[in-house]
Amino acid sequence: MSGAALAASPNTLILYDSTGPWGFLGELYAQQTANLVSHFGTWKAIPVGTYVAGQMAGFTAVVYIGSTYDEPLPLAFLADVRATTIPVLWMYDNIWQLTAEFADFPGTTGWTWTGFDFSQIPSVQYKGTQLDRDLLNGGGIMGTTLADPSKAQALATAQRTDGTTIPWVVQSGQFYYFTEIPFSYVSPNDRYLAFADLLYAVYNPAAATRHRALVRIEDVGPDADPAELRAVADALFARAVPFSVAVYPGYRDPNGTYNGGVATSYDLVNRPTVVSALKYMQSRGGTLLMHGYTHQFSKLLNPYSGASADDFEFFIAHIDSANNVVYDGPVPGDSQVWATSRIKSGMNAFTRAGLTVPTIFEPPHYAASVPDYKAILALFPKRYDRGLYFGGILSGGAISYSRLNGQFFPYPVKDIYGSFVIPENLGNVEPVAFNNHPPRLPADILTTAQKNLVIRDGFASFFYHPYLGTPMLTEIVDGLKVQGWTFVAAGSITN
Repeated sequence: MSGAALAASPNTLILYDSTGPWGFLGELYAQQTANLVSHFGTWKAIPVGTYVAGQMAGFTAVVYIGSTYDEPLPLAFLADVRATTIPVLWMYDNIWQLTAEFADFPGTTGWTWTGFDFSQIPSVQYKGTQLDRDLLNGGGIMGTTLADPSKAQALATAQRTDGTTIPWVVQSGQFYYFTEIPFSYVSPNDRYLAFADLLYAVYNPAAATRHRALVRIEDVGPDADPAELRAVADALFARAVPFSVAVYPGYRDPNGTYNGGVATSYDLVNRPTVVSALKYMQSRGGTLLMHGYTHQFSKLLNPYSGASADDFEFFIAHIDSANNVVYDGPVPGDSQVWATSRIKSGMNAFTRAGLTVPTIFEPPHYAASVPDYKAILALFPKRYDRGLYFGGILSGGAISYSRLNGQFFPYPVKDIYGSFVIPENLGNVEPVAFNNHPPRLPADILTTAQKNLVIRDGFASFFYHPYLGTPMLTEIVDGLKVQGWTFVAAGSITN
């Protein structure tokens, strides 16, 4: 557990718990870990129970995710952690199994664990910034004591509601102990950001500080108002801000929701004034990306109206009795062949309208199945979204669409599907509450951006609907510039 420099191209071994009724969480957390560490290098993820002696020797860093209390850890793993000179990141549970392998763990490392702390802990302090911790998170954090500050230090502290603090992450040489799982109950301003930045301390401590910003104009289809599109383009061009435009090239309203009960269907080629406005946006610094084909599926209320821009296209969802959107699973007839055909239909719709087919894809409502993600990867070098990740992907078992998580990234990653993902981490303006989500206004976007400044080479990336007009858009753009963010074009991002 002493120091050694990382190789220029890190390769991380991710070990996760897999036993017990909550064993599936280990794989989900490992997926999120893999996505983040992909920003720095390659990785391999396996259940910790399969670890064999010497296995970490082929890697430059190890992450162990202790999500199952008293997961049986192989003695070979514990012995190798004790002896290794490469960085080890240990999350939460089963630290007691490691300390039992030391004659004097506190004396050797300068710290030790004390027991679970189930206090209400609403925040984590990191680099002078208060990051949120959801009080619904009842899992507690592991208490620790730093016996020798010359050997161990707290890199972030958790703050209880009474104002007292305890370490949130402890560093002792090349060993980093996180006192909880940083992927549980994540919100926009979350302590997850501290974990994401601390990966720089492990993998690239010499990284230069850089704060880049992105803005994406969302849900632009053949039904868009050309005047609104031109106004947005002018407002951003006047501020020398490059931007992206998320375009679905086919409009469908099969139930006539917005047309007096009469079904409606047309593509961009049928709306030349919209195409002209899109070309104008390109001339003012806009980059078109493909936001699905029709941004809806069949005649289903999926989950709202069946009309374009309202509904999911590559996934099925419904609204439950508590007014929550529930993700159900793949669409009927889903397959990589089906998704490929649908996406190619959309690509053809761009061509027929006289527009160059985009090279970046955004799944509508950030949702797709595993075969759909494979189809996207085969056709587009980049995605621009927050992906959905499902149980079974890492383990190689059957995909469990009922066990899923979504993840936002504060920097680009190559996710577990193999796609280069451009980050979107600030969300969007929603003036009115919906589906138990509170309103989100420019001030909220800017607060989240301010928190993201803790990421030493991170992004402030948001999206915006043109029907909201330009005042709130320019308020966010101007506010981000004041905070020190520099706007860049999405297509220029390679790392």
